[in-house]
Amino acid sequence: VQLVESGGGLVQPGGSLTLSCAASGFTVSRARMSWHRQAPGSERELVAAITAYDSNIDYTDSVKGRFTMSRDNAKNTVYLQMNSLSPADTAVYYCSAEIVQWSGKYDYWGQGTQVTVSS
Repeated sequence: VQLVESGGGLVQPGGSLTLSCAASGFTVSRARMSWHRQAPGSERELVAAITAYDSNIDYTDSVKGRFTMSRDNAKNTVYLQMNSLSPADTAVYYCSAEIVQWSGKYDYWGQGTQVTVSS
């Protein structure tokens, strides 16, 4: 199982970025996929998550109306479209997968991608 994030970078306040998380070794539509972020000196927080099969998506309150999570089953990739970015969104963003197998539930993480919102 491998998760590779991309799309981070430096953006001005009010700008937009789209993060990608390319998965291999499993099928994203059969896993609960999540985006998390961790700012310096802060704990990692859940940003958005999409459930397996029924594709229900939940967002943390601070990003509702600004961020959109999506999944492309053909590309086995999940995305996080981020609009109206503010300095408070500056963090390392991580993609994660929760995979349920007969032997148990397993969590996998990507290496993270830095998002910096600054003028």
